[in-house]
Amino acid sequence: MTKLQLITKNLVDTINTLTEEAEEIYILTSFVMKSGVKKILPSLKKAALRGAEIKIGTGDYLHITQPDALQLLVDELPEAEVRMWKSGGKSFHPKAYLFRTNGLGHLIVGSSNLSASALTSGIEWNLHAPPAVDKDIFEKGLEEFEGIFHHEYTIPVNKETIKQYRESYDQFHREQSVVKHWTEAEETEMIFAEPADQAEIVSEPTEPYIVSKETLYPRPAQKEALDALENTLEEEYDRALVVMATGLGKTYLAAFFARKFKRILFIAHQKELLTQAKKSFQHVMPERTAGILNADYKEKDVDMLFASVFTLGMKHHLESFAPTDFDLIIIDEFHHAATNSYQTILDYFQPEFLLGVTATPDRMDNKDVYSICDGNTAYRIHFIEAIQKNWLAPFVYYGVYDDTDYSALTWLGTRYDEEQLLQVQLKEEMAEKIETAWKKYRQTKTIGFCSSIRQAEFLSQYFNQKGWKTIALHSQTKSYSRQDAIKALDSGELDIIFTVDLFNEGIDIPSVDTLLFARPTQSLTIFTQQIGRGLRVADGKSHCVIIDLIGNYRNADIKLQVFDGDPDNKKKKKGIIPTVPENCHIEFDLEAVELLKEMTRKKNPRKDQLLYAYEELKLELGRRPSYLEFHLKAHADSKAIKEFYGSYSGFLHAIQEMTEQEEQVYLKHESWFQEVERTSMTKSYKMVVLSYMLSKGANKWLESITPEEVAPFFHDYLTSKEYRKRIDFSDKQSRELEQYEEKKVATLIDNMPMTKWSGSSKGMITFKNNQFQVHIEVEKEHEQILFKWTKEICEYRLHWHFERKDRVKV
Repeated sequence: MTKLQLITKNLVDTINTLTEEAEEIYILTSFVMKSGVKKILPSLKKAALRGAEIKIGTGDYLHITQPDALQLLVDELPEAEVRMWKSGGKSFHPKAYLFRTNGLGHLIVGSSNLSASALTSGIEWNLHAPPAVDKDIFEKGLEEFEGIFHHEYTIPVNKETIKQYRESYDQFHREQSVVKHWTEAEETEMIFAEPADQAEIVSEPTEPYIVSKETLYPRPAQKEALDALENTLEEEYDRALVVMATGLGKTYLAAFFARKFKRILFIAHQKELLTQAKKSFQHVMPERTAGILNADYKEKDVDMLFASVFTLGMKHHLESFAPTDFDLIIIDEFHHAATNSYQTILDYFQPEFLLGVTATPDRMDNKDVYSICDGNTAYRIHFIEAIQKNWLAPFVYYGVYDDTDYSALTWLGTRYDEEQLLQVQLKEEMAEKIETAWKKYRQTKTIGFCSSIRQAEFLSQYFNQKGWKTIALHSQTKSYSRQDAIKALDSGELDIIFTVDLFNEGIDIPSVDTLLFARPTQSLTIFTQQIGRGLRVADGKSHCVIIDLIGNYRNADIKLQVFDGDPDNKKKKKGIIPTVPENCHIEFDLEAVELLKEMTRKKNPRKDQLLYAYEELKLELGRRPSYLEFHLKAHADSKAIKEFYGSYSGFLHAIQEMTEQEEQVYLKHESWFQEVERTSMTKSYKMVVLSYMLSKGANKWLESITPEEVAPFFHDYLTSKEYRKRIDFSDKQSRELEQYEEKKVATLIDNMPMTKWSGSSKGMITFKNNQFQVHIEVEKEHEQILFKWTKEICEYRLHWHFERKDRVKV
């Protein structure tokens, strides 16, 4: 029997040998050095050439990782996906190498980071577990690797993120008194403290449903959504998105819908969500077989498979299925679906229907879930609307003033520096302020949301000393099991559960009637999810109290938009305090109101949000995002670009993101960019015509065209996607378009986009003698830039037009 192998020197030989035949290679080390990359780069390049999947994760703790090492990986191994853990000063020290060869997994864990000394002559201990030792431990290792690799604390390694890291790396080493640089012979390993914590979630108790002779019936919101999905099927869509507020039963909705299909794949990113979903589906369809695919279970041959996105996304497991094996694929918490982990799976499978379900509107964390579902949002209900229909409990929100100066804390892109934040949070006066607000407004059962484990433990200890019954519930809690904690809160044995992102997705304790936010709001998505934890209807519960500390932290002045059930309504008066349903109430400390007003006066929060979102997306992509990419992937509302800057190029000019030549083009043709950006579009026709012109290329797109010339392109574009035709044409026009009478289409183009646009363009566009032309004088060296930016605006406006129009029907 093959045994564990202890490797104390020349680990590089084992790594290179395994790399030679591996189809999957995963490396996770606390830091990487250029010397270490050079040792394994030749074998990795060969593996990449034969199509192996390569993922490399590292960290920035103590700034030991060398920027040159990252640059070498990006330059020499572009096929690999490389990500870096942003530690914020917290220890990060994994050392693991995983390989899958011919379906069998090898796991190496120990003390060796990715440096020459660690891989060759250094004093290192590493254990190699070959496949025969324990197959399950390799799968468990992969699951843990994926959880860290795609964690929200990691960033992609690319040109832009390396540039940013190099600046912080240089600054860190300038300020330290220790030796700053190592030769290859001098490189030493660092021994760190505890690994970073991973948030966990708890299974949701089975919801009570109306049962008659063992038949379950949908609740009202589910019935509405099912009717909408039925219409979607009749319209011959093959995918749809359902946005349904937390507490309305998204999982059971998916189960009811799934009865129409033979074989089902349900995908989620947490194992507890899979277990919960499996129980719900079996409750609806007890006659079908069900299984789980994750690090612990490999139950593939079933009617209903509940799969971890991380396990299923691995090449070995993914390719064990045929692309057409599943009739229905359901993505839970669909706002995650635009990440690489999900995209790999969605690109592989070809189901009869794809259903995405989420409680979080796609425009809050703004990945492009809309386009994944071909622009079809079948059903959407905001939690405010659900409250108005008495499907969720009303709330009373108290905004409590927090005089902490958060502006002095370092912002790490998605969160504050944890150590700096703790310095202001772990103070008795802060705990006293939180307790005072809680005692004043609380009801009976409270969840307290904290920034970190240390804050949760500190607040729990403080409250307990004051005579309250509380616990800190997190990934390292030993004294209470998750279910025991939930039962204790539900029965009244506990007053508060202090937690850290534990009750964000998929978990509900219906009896919870008080939510305490003892942390700055850093993500509007998470804030929305956490509010949903208190809105479930329960016996004896009249409403939910929300106690929220308001300080000058990021997003404090825009967080209240989550209470706006109709954000697209421009006619609605919007002030500092949002309007909520009659059975709800919002109340602020006077100081908190003044703070929000002052923040709004000092800066425009929407402008700031655009800049933050742009910078974050640029780091993610490794380059300047296009206009459409900003709309689809940035954490901001792209409509504000036109409102504040006239055009996307105007935005880039304002934030100094242009080269000297680009600035010349922008200043000379600013009126043209604004014309394309602002011309009215009740239909898509203008941009379709412009799209045809641009299809001729940078050198010819300004040549005049005729309606007859455009007609074939116009017809093909508007019939290639069913929803385009449905949105922009009446039934009669749709039938005519299907019949494709070129003369009628040409007449339509003549009457609508060409005549109307020429009349409103102030002379920039003319339509005379059947010739449509844009009048722009452009220098030869400026052609490509003018063409590129015009095309970006055109693509953005077409996408936004159909997206907006499709939303109107929901």
